[in-house]
Amino acid sequence: MTRSGTPGEGTRPRVRQAGQLGWDDGLYEDGPEKGEPENDAGPDAGRQAAPAEGGRRRGGSKRHGKKSKRRVLRWSASVLALLIIGGAGAGYLYIEHLNGNLKKADLTLGDKKMADHKANAAGQTPMNILLIGSDARDTEENQKLGGAKDTFGAPPLADVQMLLHVSADRSNMSVISMPRDTMLKVPKCTNPETKHVYPASTGLEITNETLERGGPGCTVATWYELTGITIDHFMMIDFSGVISMADAIGGVPVCVKSNVYSHTSKGKGSGLKLEKGTTKIKGKQALQWLRTRYGFEDGTDLGRTHAQHMYMNSMVRELRKGTKLTDPGKLMDLAEAATDALTVDKGEHGIDSVKKLYDLANDLQKVPTDRITMTTMPNVYGTGALKERVLPKPGEAEQLFQMVRDDVPLDGKASKRKAPAAKKPTAPPAEIPVTVRNGTGTATDYAVKGRATAVKDLLAAKDFSRTTIDAQNTDPAKRTGILYPSVDMEGNAQAVAKALGIPLTAVKKSTDVSGITLTVGADWREDGDYHAPDAKEKTPDSARALNGEDDKACMDIQPGFGW
Repeated sequence: MTRSGTPGEGTRPRVRQAGQLGWDDGLYEDGPEKGEPENDAGPDAGRQAAPAEGGRRRGGSKRHGKKSKRRVLRWSASVLALLIIGGAGAGYLYIEHLNGNLKKADLTLGDKKMADHKANAAGQTPMNILLIGSDARDTEENQKLGGAKDTFGAPPLADVQMLLHVSADRSNMSVISMPRDTMLKVPKCTNPETKHVYPASTGLEITNETLERGGPGCTVATWYELTGITIDHFMMIDFSGVISMADAIGGVPVCVKSNVYSHTSKGKGSGLKLEKGTTKIKGKQALQWLRTRYGFEDGTDLGRTHAQHMYMNSMVRELRKGTKLTDPGKLMDLAEAATDALTVDKGEHGIDSVKKLYDLANDLQKVPTDRITMTTMPNVYGTGALKERVLPKPGEAEQLFQMVRDDVPLDGKASKRKAPAAKKPTAPPAEIPVTVRNGTGTATDYAVKGRATAVKDLLAAKDFSRTTIDAQNTDPAKRTGILYPSVDMEGNAQAVAKALGIPLTAVKKSTDVSGITLTVGADWREDGDYHAPDAKEKTPDSARALNGEDDKACMDIQPGFGW
């Protein structure tokens, strides 16, 4: 399944071959190359450095200490264990040491500015965080955890991608996983350090290679291009961080319906070996679970994604029980390992410090476990050359994305969201300037000629006589939308939407435009007024929703992988 072309000197093939490791035991198999020894990284493979000299924990009353520990546990679990930093009681020098551990990068490397969030009636806005699992082998710790030696030091792949959505009222949390074998269009990305420009892909690319196009900011830009979901932050973690976290909490309970050994006669598989029932796993075994493909369900990336969801939910439950996290030393070990393994978005609104991470986590701690919902992007297998790859499932993938964009809970419980407040226009239609763009092109279809002109005529018929066409900006848009640059224009932008039957949820503020701008999307390729797609507020069955409170979930085992 490799692409044509020869990789440059010092680089690896863009698609791994059998025998090479991915972050989570990917499509291209894992396990050692023939003739290489099995990996032998034990529970201590993650970094467990001592605190910086002079670092110490503040003293305090027993009552305050218990309260602090409870707070640490709550916020840790709220972000699925990836925000675990455990340094809330550390001294200033130690906090600075942890800040130095964190790696920082730009939030997005794409050209498109993400639209502002729409506030609810209480003035609250949702939050979206892209969680990325990197397969980087640029450190000794990560190299010990496996993989063909020719991948050491090579550009990392984004082998795990999960979009975490927290509702505006902080009552519920939803997660959408994208299988790493997903094929999609990648937007233009610019490396912020080298200024190298990676042009937008002309065809479909595998999603995990986006990380090679300048960093995690290109993965963020790709998600925005696909989903239209504004992403506020990203957090990227590597192998050793996963192991260290599992060790620090004393292990994570997982369940299999029968004995399983992820291993083939050709040496492929993660090496995971478990007996039927529930086992508490940690260290290398925890990483094996997250990377197992062969042995789970149908032996594909989709089964592995489901296993990851079970693991993450179980980890949250363990954290909220406070398992093994009452020892300050263990918390400091966890803080050290987590910050050393994390890369986060930087800048004024970034989460590039321990304090910002802590403040973020405190904002999320209200979400109860039974309101956390794990899902997989609905998908279908490709055909021909893409028969071992997956594509977003028409209709159902967009349905899931729309629910997140509209802040609809994925757990089926009543939504507390309210429709956007209607604003009064400040001018009559004849005095409202509108720019129309044709964005009806798609990955498979050319743009429909004349759509911008047709919509301009529709507006003119409704007295919007100051409408012009922007023929220079015709970037494809999956959805029709209206952008406005400042609050004083919101009522006028809504008036345009109402005149054409466009829902107010599609009207958003953005500094990417200088005036009211209507982009005709691929959902409006036909003549006539706009007809909004049915807003189905039900999570598709194909998303395989898993509730955070479900402690009975157990993995099906692929035939032929028992013992």
